[in-house]
Amino acid sequence: MFWASDSTEVHLRLRLNIWTYNYVGTIFGGSFFSAADPFYMLMLIRSLGSSYVVWDKSASIRFKKPGKTALFAKLQITETDFEEIKDAVAQSGETTRTFVIQWKDREGVIHAEIERHCYIADKEFYRQKKGETQRSKFEFKRGSK
Repeated sequence: MFWASDSTEVHLRLRLNIWTYNYVGTIFGGSFFSAADPFYMLMLIRSLGSSYVVWDKSASIRFKKPGKTALFAKLQITETDFEEIKDAVAQSGETTRTFVIQWKDREGVIHAEIERHCYIADKEFYRQKKGETQRSKFEFKRGSK
């Protein structure tokens, strides 16, 4: 794995092994998904800073070819991406951005594509928007079971 010091690029490797293979001996689909799960959200949080709120909103995967060897993914967020995100948030307080992750073998053949949708908002806008909707529905009292 490689993580750029400015959090704009991450490289991942997914090997076929006892933890990742499925019943038919190829890489389990959930392994594709989980190996790439947190990275775009983390990259955005680290790069945008504390005045933004970032959440993974949804994701989908399209399988193209069974994975029988090590696969690789390169995740990037460009300066243009950051400018577009900041402009969209400045205009409406929030935005949703779609990132595509491609799992490829050493020859560049795509085995799976994941679309990750990340929600990004101005922190103050988000606080006002969520209001009471995110408060806990439960009350916990110390010492009670």
